[in-house]
Amino acid sequence: MNNEIPALLKVHEYFRGASEEALRDVLDVGRIRHFEAGEIVHQPEESVVMVEFILRGRLKSVKVDTRGRETLFRFLERGEQFGMMAGALHEPIPLRVFSLEPSTVLQVDYETAMELTLKHPDLRQIWLRTYASSLKKHFFGSTSSRAPMILVLIHESPASRSTAELLLSRLREVGEEIAVFSDSDDWHKQPGMRFRSLTVAGRPLEPEQIRQQVAEWKDTHRIVFDIHAQMTLDGAERVMKLADRAVYFVPAKEGEAAVARLRGMDVAARGWRDKLSIAWLLEEGRTVAPAIPGLHDFICRDFKLAAPAPLPWSRSLSSGLERLVHDLRGVRIGVALGGGAARGMSHLGVLKALEQNGIVVDMVAGTSAGAMTGIMYATGLDADYSANQFATDLRPSWIFRRLPSGKQLYLLYKYRRGHFDPMLRKYLQNWRLEQLSLPCLSVTVDLVSGSSVVRERGDATHAVLESINLPVLSTPIVRDGQALIDGGLVNNIPADVLVAMGCNFVIAVSVTAKMEKRFCEITSEKPVRSGKKPSTIQTILRSLLVQNHSLNAIGVQPADVVIEPDVTEFDLTEFMRAKELAAIGEAAALEQIPKIQQLLTRLDPQLFPWSAEARR
Repeated sequence: MNNEIPALLKVHEYFRGASEEALRDVLDVGRIRHFEAGEIVHQPEESVVMVEFILRGRLKSVKVDTRGRETLFRFLERGEQFGMMAGALHEPIPLRVFSLEPSTVLQVDYETAMELTLKHPDLRQIWLRTYASSLKKHFFGSTSSRAPMILVLIHESPASRSTAELLLSRLREVGEEIAVFSDSDDWHKQPGMRFRSLTVAGRPLEPEQIRQQVAEWKDTHRIVFDIHAQMTLDGAERVMKLADRAVYFVPAKEGEAAVARLRGMDVAARGWRDKLSIAWLLEEGRTVAPAIPGLHDFICRDFKLAAPAPLPWSRSLSSGLERLVHDLRGVRIGVALGGGAARGMSHLGVLKALEQNGIVVDMVAGTSAGAMTGIMYATGLDADYSANQFATDLRPSWIFRRLPSGKQLYLLYKYRRGHFDPMLRKYLQNWRLEQLSLPCLSVTVDLVSGSSVVRERGDATHAVLESINLPVLSTPIVRDGQALIDGGLVNNIPADVLVAMGCNFVIAVSVTAKMEKRFCEITSEKPVRSGKKPSTIQTILRSLLVQNHSLNAIGVQPADVVIEPDVTEFDLTEFMRAKELAAIGEAAALEQIPKIQQLLTRLDPQLFPWSAEARR
């Protein structure tokens, strides 16, 4: 048997702490299988007869319905298993499981595995405890103790070593025991850090020496390989095979060279993309990452690490390192911002309240006004500054303020004359969504397909214009074979979009949950007077509000917390009152902060250690 298998087994979640005798018996009855990327591990028509322990690599399982349609079920990473409970059914289950990258699996016949738990009580206890912890995480979102995770930190430039030190220091702050292999001896300076150099007397450590050291460090939470990017392809392959996650630190000015390096490594074909991220080191005064075509063919996510900047920039701009910590801890906080015309300006106050209470948002999804405020915030602009600019830019000119229904006519004028594009580009320039400091998605509707469209990449201004494109007030935006209008017609509060993107804690903000029982001067108690009928524009806006109100209950269903600012006293066209609306949104969010903090503490007590006194 390969010498690395016992070492991999000792750090597996389901065997950590098991006796040597139990481990020997497992290896005696088990079979080692190596799967290439894309190779099938289990088909839907097959009965589960094996317990499969993932020793290395990553599997993906999808549910297959009676029509053959596939939907994601879950990912299975190193340290997890498949079949422990399903094997008890002795029947086919509708799952297809395949390898995302080259993977090594220990297969044990189900009946034999159960006999082992009778022979070895310690093994039975470990399996039951670990499986119960995985259920707890699945149903309640709680993090649990895991076998040491292998994290690879790759440096395009020596300048990023200090950032890596900050990252590991933060992980240690939240209680992680970390051990480091590195080609730099600077880690000796870190007090209490377990460290081993990757070179001895100028020669690299042998794979067997690394495996033995990893086995000795099995009581750590995370084992880190800290290396320079200028390695051979064989060296990169050895390290990436070990990695559960890899973060590539790249100074923004060296982005093209870094992507060329990834292309040379053939990342996608080797199955490394889903565990590789880039951490951009932005120069002082720079707020967005470089726009590099095809970047996301090689990485699953990127993080923008920027220095704090003065107004009009917010502290959110410099939260990139904490977002990376969230990601490595398995936490992703999303905020879904609903549509509601001018009332959506209250979203800015909600985002401000979250930021000032130390709640770092990892992703924003917005529809209509939610897309406009969310994308502005995702650039790193201060929420108060944005509210002031919206109030100024969308204040009707003198002549419209003198006309009957002037606010509605002004909005029609802005749409028909195409004024929103230059207004937004003052702030968004020609940036793309994927360049912004905070991942942000917008929702629009395609009249050709009749379905919603989620934008996560592409021109940021276009993403806003598509999502706020109100029917009748404007014509559909025709682009790439689509006819795009306001996303609120189908998905007004896109909490489900965030869940689909991997967010495991979602805050939804609805400005249409509360709706005033009057329309123009019409109420149930006061019939309309002759000559005071609503205008066409007022009727369109009210119809959209009613539709959004009706969709509200559906949109917020996936959310953990729902914030509902009462903005019913504001007309849908009163953008010039953005600062007042933002203040109401801030007050509504502050009421929910204790609940949000409590739920986040349940999600990860070490990362969010707010005390009851602090929450009060």
